[in-house]
Amino acid sequence: MSDSKNPLKAVAEKAAEAVFGREGPEDGVPGKPASASPPVAEPTTPHEPLPPKPDQTGPATVSPTGRPTGAGQADVAQGGAYLTNAQGTRLHDTDHSLKAGPRGPVLLQDHHLREKITHFDHERIPERVVHARGAAAHGVFRGYGTAARICKAAFLGEDVKTPVFVRFSTVLGSRGSADTVRDTRGFATKFYTSEGVFDLVGNNIPVFFIQDAIKFPDVIHAGKPHPDREIPQAQSAHDTFWDFVTLHSEATHHTLWNMSDRGIPRSYRMMEGFGVHTFRLVDAEGGTTLVKFHWKPRLGVHSQVWEEAQITGGVDPDFHRRDLADAIEAGAFPQWELGVQTFPDNPEQTFEGIDLLDPTKIVPEELAPVQPVGLLTLNANPSNYFAETEQVAFHTGHLVPGIDVTNDPLLQGRMFSYLDTQLTRLGGPNFAQLPVNRTHAPVNDMLRDGMHQTAVHRGVAPYRPNSLDGGCPFLAGADDGAYVEVPAEVAAGRKVREAPASFDDHFTQPRLFWLSMTPVEREHIVAAYTFELGKCYEQAVKERALKVLARIDTELCEQVATGLGLPAPAAEEPLADPAPSPALSQVGRTWPLDGRIVGIVADADADLAGVRSLRRSLLERGLVPLVIAPAGGKLGTGDDAVTVQRTFATARSVEFDAVVLAGTPAAGADALGARDAKAGDAHASSVSDPRLLLLVSEAFRHGKAIGAWNGGEQVLPAAGCPLTAPGVVTGDSAAQVLDEVTTLLGAHRVWERFPTTL
Repeated sequence: MSDSKNPLKAVAEKAAEAVFGREGPEDGVPGKPASASPPVAEPTTPHEPLPPKPDQTGPATVSPTGRPTGAGQADVAQGGAYLTNAQGTRLHDTDHSLKAGPRGPVLLQDHHLREKITHFDHERIPERVVHARGAAAHGVFRGYGTAARICKAAFLGEDVKTPVFVRFSTVLGSRGSADTVRDTRGFATKFYTSEGVFDLVGNNIPVFFIQDAIKFPDVIHAGKPHPDREIPQAQSAHDTFWDFVTLHSEATHHTLWNMSDRGIPRSYRMMEGFGVHTFRLVDAEGGTTLVKFHWKPRLGVHSQVWEEAQITGGVDPDFHRRDLADAIEAGAFPQWELGVQTFPDNPEQTFEGIDLLDPTKIVPEELAPVQPVGLLTLNANPSNYFAETEQVAFHTGHLVPGIDVTNDPLLQGRMFSYLDTQLTRLGGPNFAQLPVNRTHAPVNDMLRDGMHQTAVHRGVAPYRPNSLDGGCPFLAGADDGAYVEVPAEVAAGRKVREAPASFDDHFTQPRLFWLSMTPVEREHIVAAYTFELGKCYEQAVKERALKVLARIDTELCEQVATGLGLPAPAAEEPLADPAPSPALSQVGRTWPLDGRIVGIVADADADLAGVRSLRRSLLERGLVPLVIAPAGGKLGTGDDAVTVQRTFATARSVEFDAVVLAGTPAAGADALGARDAKAGDAHASSVSDPRLLLLVSEAFRHGKAIGAWNGGEQVLPAAGCPLTAPGVVTGDSAAQVLDEVTTLLGAHRVWERFPTTL
């Protein structure tokens, strides 16, 4: 969608102006911790809590039963200028326990100590078994109205705006793990619709490891750290994972996606989302259509290269959550179009020979195009991680009229599992009353009491039928907006623990995925399998994995076998011959640049006028410029001084999508090997600081656009970056370099820099 047709563009521009205009563009870089800058000395004058930053908001202020309260967001946050206990009594000291004399024992009567410590002891709730590490944002979904012919859900109506809360996550790691591990990502969206909550709980990979939910404990137990040592954390490169997926061949398709670049996204903002399962939509007349849901990112689908992901995990394990929050704070609001692939609701529930109830299968977009039905925009960060991101509870059974489930055996099991896990994790049946989970539709459910009941219900007859409460609540018909399950036919027959024969083909679609990749993407898949299997201890697991790969592609198997130092087995059956699906590749198109980060290397002797001009141009184009210098502070003097955001000690290439040099900076004063091993012997270099050379060489190796002017081109050869290499831009001015660099950024990487043999 072009900016001229984007009704939310003005909102984004206004937010960006609010962020960058508060203290001027030099101080408008995302990441400011609070809404006001602190003084050096501790503040002592009492005042009310500071307001949130412009990019932050919280859950809507509705009651536990879905009624708008009219309360401001500040009215449900902490208030008052003075420290109190939980009952509102002001405190004069919170640094010392009540003791029997200055050196005496602590007294049992110290109720403040007990309250403070007891609450601290219970601040954590059990983390999610899977998807424990997450990041989230508030936003709005605007329906296009194009879904009306197949779905009566109100939130899909034309220009209907629905508040949403979206949580992204990794599957395997604990809450303390890193963002950029190779893993499947969750993409869960809570729609606060006028008809109730609808949760679309999906992933960034359209297929799953298993076909039946009864296998879910097995795949997660296999993927989690080994139980004896609790290692490795947030990784699939270990024996138990590969033991399972090589024995359970229905996992082959998902495993191949995970070993592709999809397993290490560049950003949540550049990550596709899928509903995974086939759902059934119902129109106003009761007609039904089968669909698969897709989230298409406006910025395109992009990934890190493996070395980037490894470096990022060390230098910034919070890379993805920081990227999401910074983009929203900068006004570069992430957007996705929600689309559906549609299929006739035939008795066989198949399409072009593909079983639509098999969650390990996709339907190529060339066979069933994705039709857009609405636009998701994330425009506000949470104000409290625990209250919102951690306590949000998704459930595939949270449905609204017009959306129903199918007999997909994985989806059927999820309908049970999500509710069950929320009861344990959030301490009881009233988790829906937590502010982030509250529906925005009126609630009269006759559910009473239980732990954490915060609604104060009235009436004496929470049962039906009743007369004492005047018969209230009453049942609604379909015309009144009631949710009515589709009266689908249920197959009669024997009770069995079996799968249909159509679930048996585990290799045609993995081969389709492999054949759809470009040569550079195939090289990355080979490298991923070689690395992961190389981490396994047991030789039998590696040999079994090669037998699986032989059934996908001969060359894939041979290349991985070479890396493992093992013979490549022959395929046990003839290879399938599916038509490739170009839509599965991430390479070959150009995309918008909103929120892309450009590192500008400069020092006091650089072309500072060019740097200022470059910054302004980048901000105008929706990119984020970060100035990198030998030391912090400002470059130049007076009102035209340029603020430094990163130094040679704090910058690393993985943070930037492109790097430009406005001169030839000298080594920093802190370029001492004893302080920073990356600096080495800085004074032995005749060109620049070794840390800058490392940054440029990594950016070049990772296929990023690199530009230089005003003598900056002298640094490039010393960093192993030939001036004639693809994607290396030199020029006489900042403007000339900028134009070429931004053109290169549209393709995400300079793919020509990656030699291939496949």
